[in-house]
Amino acid sequence: MKVVPEEISRIIRSVDNFVLMTHLHPDGDALGSLFALADILECMGKKVFRYLEEPVSHLFEFLPSCHLGQTDLVALQAFVTEANGNIAAISMDCGDCDRLGREKRELLSLHPFLVIDHHRGHRHFGDYRWLDSLRSSTGEMVYELAMELGVEPSYTAAYNLYVAISTDTGSFRYENTTPRTLQIAAELVRSGVRPEEVAGYVYDNFTLQRLRLMEQVLATLQLFEGDQLAFITVTNQMLADCGAIREDAEGFINYPRALRAVKVAVFLKETPDGGVTVSLRAKGECDVAEVAAEFGGGGHRNAAGFRLSDKKVPEVQEELLQALKKALG
Repeated sequence: MKVVPEEISRIIRSVDNFVLMTHLHPDGDALGSLFALADILECMGKKVFRYLEEPVSHLFEFLPSCHLGQTDLVALQAFVTEANGNIAAISMDCGDCDRLGREKRELLSLHPFLVIDHHRGHRHFGDYRWLDSLRSSTGEMVYELAMELGVEPSYTAAYNLYVAISTDTGSFRYENTTPRTLQIAAELVRSGVRPEEVAGYVYDNFTLQRLRLMEQVLATLQLFEGDQLAFITVTNQMLADCGAIREDAEGFINYPRALRAVKVAVFLKETPDGGVTVSLRAKGECDVAEVAAEFGGGGHRNAAGFRLSDKKVPEVQEELLQALKKALG
């Protein structure tokens, strides 16, 4: 059975220049997938522009070739001009075109525009889409694409793909981990990737500011519905007090989720403009993607989120609490 849609592989084979992009505030899957595909395409003799709205977070500076990411819109425009029409765009791990960032219109003006994504709540955009919500990660899909294109991933690509897959499966702990996921991970390890090295970078890479921020965030823990629902919060003031940045809060939601009785963990994050972003993590009994959709967001059954610009943390928490109580039945 053919895994990769024919039009996706056909366009990639026929085009010589590519602009790769992903969502705002990219995680390990987004960055790992983007940098891995860039390497795969370059192994085919293609030219690639790795576009990011912001520089790679210090949390992921260990990724091979991450220094090749570019944030310069003028450089992007020059790359497109030089391609003289022989170009395609590929969006990675992005379920909603609004999450492409402030240059969304510029990016969507590129054609053909391909989309590779595994989010179940994907909001269709682009000219050609490869969507597979049964995949553990976009990284897993990129590996399948490499196999379809006949490219054996280099060590650099394999490392990026392993980071993509391992982070989106919680180091292979989540239910999205399938036999194929583990088979692909084994092939990447066979390419020279060391799991203990990746785990060290991902889980043992704290700054003192991040640790102090964690102390403050965990102190906000609130439990509801017989400890089935757990809420934590980070505010702009906490970040300022700790000398931390927003990326330092990455992964904190896994701590309340780890509580034995908790079925859904919620992380409320105050944005610089006073809005709220929300991350939801579940253990399988509650579909948080459906809950996020009620607030204009989306994601997976066990991992989803949304953003509200016109409400404050207490109001969002109360509305979300009621929605989650209903979802739990």
